[in-house]
Amino acid sequence: MLFSQRQEIILSLFDHQKVVTLEELVQETGSSESTIRRDLDRLEKAKKLKRIHGGASRIEDKAEEPSLAEKTLRNVEEKQNIGQYAASLVQEHECIYLDAGTTTMQMIPHLNLENLIVVTNGIQLVEPLVEKGIPTYLVGGLIKPKTGAMIGSGAIKSLENYRFDKCFIGINGIHEDWGYTTPDPEESILKQKVLELSQEKYVLADPSKFGKSSFSKVALLEEAFIITVKSKNVQLASFEKKTLVKAVEK
Repeated sequence: MLFSQRQEIILSLFDHQKVVTLEELVQETGSSESTIRRDLDRLEKAKKLKRIHGGASRIEDKAEEPSLAEKTLRNVEEKQNIGQYAASLVQEHECIYLDAGTTTMQMIPHLNLENLIVVTNGIQLVEPLVEKGIPTYLVGGLIKPKTGAMIGSGAIKSLENYRFDKCFIGINGIHEDWGYTTPDPEESILKQKVLELSQEKYVLADPSKFGKSSFSKVALLEEAFIITVKSKNVQLASFEKKTLVKAVEK
C-alpha cells in the first residue's frame, strides 16, 4: 500500500475519534508498526496530527473547548490527586476562589475546614460546596452552556467585591513560551481578574495540558504556581525555570 493510501486511512479515523492507537493503525492499514511510526512522523511534520505515546491524536482547534461531560471523563485519577493536594494548601479562615472546572471540583471533598469562604464561577461546584456546609458565593454573569461557567461583564463586575487569600484556576494549555491559555477570550479575562485579586495563585493542570496552547492568553508562567502530577510523558524542567511546579505522586 502506498503512503498516500495509508495517509487517507489514518486521517479518516480521526473523523470519529480524537485518539488512535498504533495497534488500530496497524490493523486498519495492514502495515507493520515501523511503517506506521514513519507515517506518523511524516504526518506530524505536516501538522496533520500529533504523536503521543502509543499512537496519535487529532490536532484540536485552538478555539474549541471540550464540554463539561467530556472533561469529566478525562484523566480522572490525576485530577483527584491534584485536587487533594491543592486542598491541603487551604487554611482555616481563608477566602478562596475555585474556578469552574472538573479539576477544581476534586478539591471539594478535601475541604474540611472551619470558617472557610469560597467564591466560584462554576455552577457545578455550588451543590457539593453547599452540601459540605461551606459558605459559598456564586459569581454572577452569563452562563456558559458547554461548561457551566459564569462569564462576561456581570461576572467581572461581581468579582470586584472580593479579595482572595488563594485562587485555584483551571486551564486548557500550559506552554513554556506562551504561558497559560484558554479557548474563550471572555473566560480568559475573568481568570486574569481573579489572578489580580488573589494573594497566592495556583493553576491546576493534569499532564495533558502541558506543551499546548489555546486561542486566548491568560497569564505568563511566572504569574502563578502550577500543581500537576508526575508523568513520564511530560518534562517539567523548562517550566520549573519560570515558576514553582508541584508534581504530585500518582
